[in-house]
Amino acid sequence: MSRAEVRIEDAHGGVVCETCTVADRAPARLRGLLGRRGLASGEGLLLTPAPSIHTWFMRFPIDAVFLDGNLTVLAVRPNVRPWRIAGRRGARSVLELSAGDAARLELEPGANLRMRERNGGGDGD
Repeated sequence: MSRAEVRIEDAHGGVVCETCTVADRAPARLRGLLGRRGLASGEGLLLTPAPSIHTWFMRFPIDAVFLDGNLTVLAVRPNVRPWRIAGRRGARSVLELSAGDAARLELEPGANLRMRERNGGGDGD
């Protein structure tokens, strides 16, 4: 499923990312957010597999949420500015959100997330 759209929710069904694009193939991961002017609040990109990211050539800062294989938050790197690198040992994927969204959503290590189809159906796996 390359560049499919899903919704990311917390363990209680709260919306973390309403419109999340899944980049699970090399070309989609490579492109990432390049060429974009920004991310709207509630919009994001899930890079998988990916233990780290870079923001080279990007035009805006992002929040990077590092997840394990079960979509448990391992670390949050807020406000990663252009021309930076961020990573987390053990991460299997990275959820890129608009800068400030992770704090607004109170995302912290240990939080469990889940992927849903955009229409509210079952797991987006």
